[in-house]
Amino acid sequence: MEADSLCRSSCGGEEMKAAGTMEKRELVHLFVTVFLSSFSIFLVFPAITDVTIAAVCPGRESCSLAIYLTGFQQAMIGMGTVVMNPVIGNLSDLYGRKALLTFPLTLSIIPLAILAYSRETNFFYAFYLLRTLTAMTCEGSVNCLALAYLADNIPEKERVSTFGILAGFTSASFVCGTLVARFLPTSLTFQVATLGSMMAAIYMRFFLKESRLSDHGDSSLSQPILKGSEPVLERITDDDDYAPKTKVAFKKMPSAADLFGLLRSSKTLSQAGIITFFQSLAEGGMQATVLYFLKARFQFDKNQFADILLLVGISGAISQMIFMPLLAPRIREERMLSFGLLLSCISMFLNSVAWAPWVPYAATVFSSFGLLAQPTIRSIASKQVGPTEQGKAQGCMAGISSFANIVSPLVFSPLTALFLSEDAPFNFPGFSIMCLGLATVIALILSTMIRASPPISSHSVA
Repeated sequence: MEADSLCRSSCGGEEMKAAGTMEKRELVHLFVTVFLSSFSIFLVFPAITDVTIAAVCPGRESCSLAIYLTGFQQAMIGMGTVVMNPVIGNLSDLYGRKALLTFPLTLSIIPLAILAYSRETNFFYAFYLLRTLTAMTCEGSVNCLALAYLADNIPEKERVSTFGILAGFTSASFVCGTLVARFLPTSLTFQVATLGSMMAAIYMRFFLKESRLSDHGDSSLSQPILKGSEPVLERITDDDDYAPKTKVAFKKMPSAADLFGLLRSSKTLSQAGIITFFQSLAEGGMQATVLYFLKARFQFDKNQFADILLLVGISGAISQMIFMPLLAPRIREERMLSFGLLLSCISMFLNSVAWAPWVPYAATVFSSFGLLAQPTIRSIASKQVGPTEQGKAQGCMAGISSFANIVSPLVFSPLTALFLSEDAPFNFPGFSIMCLGLATVIALILSTMIRASPPISSHSVA
């Protein structure tokens, strides 16, 4: 009997070790998928402005119509993703992460293939229309689903460092895409991007295994995707005021009331949502305004812009893939969040009062560590819901971030234009960037009040 017991224990330990190895191998497949998908997106960024102007206003160096078209597209994409990210996250809880990942990865191929074939005006407008429609549906959903997949397969104590590694792969894809774009002619850029996007979809379908939601008693993954079930998900009650206490029912297509109900079900989740809004508001504002500020303040050109972006990408990848896994076991997530937001504040305030061209380069050191904030917020949010609600939680956070990215350019772009003009109320060209820093200060103050509740589940993976 003792021999049988020892055998079962030994065999069980070996099986658990093998399962852990299998899970880590699956995560590598996920990271490769995210890298290829993001690489295809970032590869076309440097070229799309010139392609747009050449198609809309041939023979001209600047074109107001191109600016308006780009702004309209960004606004439409933002409004679409506010709605669609929570919906896709919710559907992934029902039918699996892999099934829903197929949707954005496949749709993203179509617009790129059009410009890979031809960049003439008619083809450009076809690309513009399809890019707007597909991005309204899919923008940000690959990252949302990837985070949910990690939450399914990673123990809670290792989640924040793994989320950071995923963000690091995204930063690395940005660096690689930007570097390759500088050496590729425009005629080949969209062809390579199309190939990369196709490889991401094919690689994911062949190598990535479905998430292990069925291990937690979720039988809905075996249902057809069009079957009209409406599962009720019951949240575990805890004596801690920060723990979820309500029972939240979701349909396949969650309404705004459903999402607010999810946020209200946990004080920590509500705080994470508010912090996400202010952090994304500041981040979106920086993306929309800082390059215009640097051009007006120091006459930076595209090469200097590229240098700064590459510095941010390289240092961000290092901080997320190396420093974050080292820091995660030693400090609490709430402190890491506050640390990242503090360094983001310092970076924005330095840029706002930049007195010499080298200051923006120095500020990238702080902004790169500021990139630790977003994966930490997502990790905190993931621990406030059960294993069958990870898609909803990540989709909700992505929706809040998308809404902030709509509001931010509408507020801070006119403010930047005003203080860079001769009609500025007072002489402070970086005033709008300082306001962005103040938005990050609000997020920082809120982060000092957050207290991660005991995890909603005991889900762990050997």
